[in-house]
Amino acid sequence: MATQKHLTLEDRYAIQHALEKRHSFRTIARSLDKDPTTISKEVRRHRQSRYYVGQGRIPNRCIHRQHCTITSLCANKKCRKASCSLCNQCNSVCADFEEELCPRLNQSPYVCNGCKTRDSCTLMKSFYKAQEAQQTYAQTLSDSRTGISLTEEELAYVDALVSPLIKQNQSIHHICVHNADQLQICERTLYTLVDRCYLKARNIDLVRKPRFRLRKKKAEKKIDKACRTGRTMVDYKRYMEEQEDVAAVQMDTVEGRKGGKVLLTLHFTNCHLMLMYLRDRNTSQTVIDVFNKLEEDLGKTVFRKLFPVVLTDNGSEFSNPTALEANQRTKIFYCDANAPYQKGQIEKNHTLIRYALPKGTSFDGLTQEDVQLLACHINSYARQKLNDKSPAESFSFLYGADLLRNLGIELIPPHTINLSPSLFKKEGLSDGN
Repeated sequence: MATQKHLTLEDRYAIQHALEKRHSFRTIARSLDKDPTTISKEVRRHRQSRYYVGQGRIPNRCIHRQHCTITSLCANKKCRKASCSLCNQCNSVCADFEEELCPRLNQSPYVCNGCKTRDSCTLMKSFYKAQEAQQTYAQTLSDSRTGISLTEEELAYVDALVSPLIKQNQSIHHICVHNADQLQICERTLYTLVDRCYLKARNIDLVRKPRFRLRKKKAEKKIDKACRTGRTMVDYKRYMEEQEDVAAVQMDTVEGRKGGKVLLTLHFTNCHLMLMYLRDRNTSQTVIDVFNKLEEDLGKTVFRKLFPVVLTDNGSEFSNPTALEANQRTKIFYCDANAPYQKGQIEKNHTLIRYALPKGTSFDGLTQEDVQLLACHINSYARQKLNDKSPAESFSFLYGADLLRNLGIELIPPHTINLSPSLFKKEGLSDGN
């Protein structure tokens, strides 16, 4: 059984779905390889109280509502209700209001997720929601790791011991080595105390640190990791086992100059045909625009036939699967992190692109017509795996020649196929400028 492992967002979604199916804590714990008490604590710690009633129900959670005969609590003379307990405002104006709490919330599973009577119930409800539980957990974890874990007396002791030695030009490493029995804190913690000005000694008092330049931080790409929930490699394999006749399409990005234009590639695994689309920037919106344009040109029915399942990597440009899957036109799945071999076909096909556009070549001077020309040459190139047929011929056999032409792919005669930089006559496309 796994121990000392924090629950992930996927684990929390699994708990939420299991609670809605009325599974016991023991069953949930077994599926997640956790202890039942871990699941119990998780649910009780992160359950959220909400009040709502089903359509047509009166929102009255007073313990006396069944036998209450009080009338005329409000100043509305036009009210014709037999009892104020039938009014929406009863709980807020009645002096005798006493809230009734559901006794089921004091026992397992402590929430109303799987309760069959929750829509007809008028009492306060509690729910376990994975996304909210994850946010609360992340905030608690962040708060627990901020500040320092020393009391004022301990900090004063460290300051009195360390600051005079630092001002004698002793390094922090030297101080920690020769005062290990008195300090009881590590070297990294001591650097943090100095850097955050908890001690009388400052960074300027250190011998070498003032000479160092600040380290450059790479700009972090904001990716909503929750988008991969239900779309992992495990989910992909399970889905493909259930859909035996579905052929997946692999999707990736080919970069030119950093910050410049990029290529979006779509590779059909059943016939090795690869579509290529030039994008001005490597953003999620440009990928969505390509999908929308393809659906517009091909029609919804044909689009769903060609792209039933798309497997891609964890790049930020693919981090909006909801928009890519708009109106259930396709299903997006993601490879595991640092596992390009899981979509090996498209990675291998990229080597043919690099024959004509070596790594480091700028795509800024290319047009979509240039990219389409390269795609025609690559897809006309015979493959041994296809019994010496080209991907274009295989695609035409499976889907028809008309659809191949609609995608802008034309068959190039074998003797005129050119996969070298000389395919592009424009100046500067093959020298990396």
